Amino acid sequence: MASDYLVYNAPQGSEGWHQARAGVVTASMFSTICKKVNGLTAQQEIYVKSIRSGKTEAQAREDAGYKASPRAEAIGKAINGEPIGEWSEATLSYAFRLAIERISGKPLDEGFETWAMRRGSELEPEARLIHEIRSKLLVDEVGFVSTPDRFFGASADGIASDGAGCEYKCFIAPDKLRAFWFDFDAAEVMHQIQGGMWITGLKKCHVGAFVIISPEPSSRSVLNFF
Repeated sequence: MASDYLVYNAPQGSEGWHQARAGVVTASMFSTICKKVNGLTAQQEIYVKSIRSGKTEAQAREDAGYKASPRAEAIGKAINGEPIGEWSEATLSYAFRLAIERISGKPLDEGFETWAMRRGSELEPEARLIHEIRSKLLVDEVGFVSTPDRFFGASADGIASDGAGCEYKCFIAPDKLRAFWFDFDAAEVMHQIQGGMWITGLKKCHVGAFVIISPEPSSRSVLNFF
């Protein structure tokens, strides 16, 4: 287990937890800060990749499915190795919020909680307990972890006794539930998971999707791992 990260044991959602996150780029926002707008489409990316690999223009058009040579300015820049794309409004707003928090030393989101966020916090202890029972592992609850410089952090749901991180997702949104339960696709949270592993130095992470299926205590929930 890595030892060069800071641990804040304040419960998630508490005043201390909000303070620990102030001015810190959190793993839950990694997918936002990695996205740019006005970049290449999937078809354009294939074309550019083919050209840069040394293929002829005709071969690149065939690979990408173009009948004529594409003329988008972004394609020319990408072929020349120039940066393309712009930061999204969500990314810029997040950057400014972090700047304000770092200058003031105070969190701007303290007290803000959606119903989905509250539901996740309420169900997390049950998900952690089921994980321990099924895996025969002990899971230590962790409020927040960050890099020593406090530039990056993550709200880890736990650290298991096998040295792995733990993330329990209690989704309610239909599209996210479908992706997890029917497509077995955890891409929705992959930036967050990998971000937490990068921050802590942990080599693996238990990722579980927790769903309530019945109000009866004997068969009320399912925890599916990826």
